[in-house]
Amino acid sequence: MKLFHQLLVAPAALGLLAPVAANATDFTANELNINGVSDYAATSSLSSREQVTSITQFSDVYPTDWAYQALSNLIERYGCVAGYPNGTYRGNRAMTRFEAAALLNACLDRVTEVTDELKRLMKEFEKELAILKGRVDGLEARVGELEATQFSTTTKLKGVATFVIGANSFAGSNQVVEQAKSSYGATSFNYDLQLNLETSFTGKDLLLTVLRAGDFQDSAFNGGPTGLSTLETAFQEPSGVDSVGIDKLFYQFPVAESLTFTLGAVVGQEDMLAVWPSAYPSDAILNVLTLNGSPAAYNKNKGAGAGVSWTTEGGFSISANYVAANGSDGNPTSGGIATKSAASSGTVQVAYQAETWNIAAIYSGVQDTPDTVGGSGTLFNELLSNPNAWMNAWGIGGSWQPQESGWIPSISAGYGYNTVEAKNDDEVTASQSWTVALEWNDVFLKGNNAGMAVGQPIFATSLKGDSTPADGNYVWEWWYQFQVTDNIRVTPALFYLSRPLGQLTPTDQTFSQLGALVKTTFSF
Repeated sequence: MKLFHQLLVAPAALGLLAPVAANATDFTANELNINGVSDYAATSSLSSREQVTSITQFSDVYPTDWAYQALSNLIERYGCVAGYPNGTYRGNRAMTRFEAAALLNACLDRVTEVTDELKRLMKEFEKELAILKGRVDGLEARVGELEATQFSTTTKLKGVATFVIGANSFAGSNQVVEQAKSSYGATSFNYDLQLNLETSFTGKDLLLTVLRAGDFQDSAFNGGPTGLSTLETAFQEPSGVDSVGIDKLFYQFPVAESLTFTLGAVVGQEDMLAVWPSAYPSDAILNVLTLNGSPAAYNKNKGAGAGVSWTTEGGFSISANYVAANGSDGNPTSGGIATKSAASSGTVQVAYQAETWNIAAIYSGVQDTPDTVGGSGTLFNELLSNPNAWMNAWGIGGSWQPQESGWIPSISAGYGYNTVEAKNDDEVTASQSWTVALEWNDVFLKGNNAGMAVGQPIFATSLKGDSTPADGNYVWEWWYQFQVTDNIRVTPALFYLSRPLGQLTPTDQTFSQLGALVKTTFSF
């Protein structure tokens, strides 16, 4: 049988080599080695060699070989490479035309099999493919239409609509309680709508325009009977109910990698700080409990302003800014920038930001405090008799949050100390404030959060003269947030004010406030 095999292979070899022999001038009989052809026929045909399914089966093929990836693809993708019985591939061995023909034939067979399978599948799913093609064509048409009618290639529109339904209950001395009930005792349903236009011209800068409307003007959740019950989300355009106004308009841009400048006609103090030292949600419930325990230092003063912040790769930052709440008023007796009526604030902050925690120290010089810091505490009512007072406000605060959700909450805390140069007896000369806030993530269900905050807003600790301050007041809030969908969340909440009138509480009388509400937020 072996001899018969050799006789069959030899004529084929001669036929392949005949063109070469006809053209060669120095061809000799030694170049046609019949014994070598016989050996090849016996050992090197693809069918007689061992088929492999992984390149790792070859003991003499290494990842450093220049053709390693190509050989791997032929084996694993097409399965048309075989090795020698001893587990080698002999990649450096010269390839004969027989071997080339066998290898090519085996690979073509596999390609034909794949092609036939694809044809069968295409035939089987012909209707589905036609439907899919129609949908793709429709999507392409819609994308083209959107691109032709899009608002702007540089601007993103984001919106937040908030509904608040709730009421307040008052307790204490009859005279004070009846007065509060008559003005703020009804259940109310209010809304707050924000439209944010975020524009970037370079990919690193930001022009922010915030359009806002609300109807909290006569609500107990917007300063009644004291500013302490003002919700963070409560907004009222000064021109009237249902009026849309510009809530913020400023431009922020980097210079080099670590320096950022902010300039705006309507910009908030908080927009120009490199670090907001809190892990507590900025849109929780009461505004006073979002001010890091320092309502005078973190006063959220808003108006014409400018600021700069410098941040290092190590997490350290320094921020400085100036805001004039009445900066758009050209009358120096009622507004302007750097005037006695500017209602301005100047702020410097030094902070450090790490992955799970931060800490910051801040100083703010606050002018015209009652107009500048609305709803921060009863101390500002005391200062109404001296509207041009200058307050020195210091604060320190920070936060920590766990890396994973669980029973351990994020913790935010802050403390503030303030001084005022009093002119008359019984006027405040020093005051303090503090806040501790906790938040739990994924409570009962993934995406649902819960929180609690407690603190004392600004309360007088020293008066000019021999008078003793009587300004103690505690503020609590509790809330649970249901994440209904990615864009809708519902937050029932309670808050309690132990003595919101502070030192203005009538002598020998008491007064407290309990509020309950449900806040529904739609994000789009």
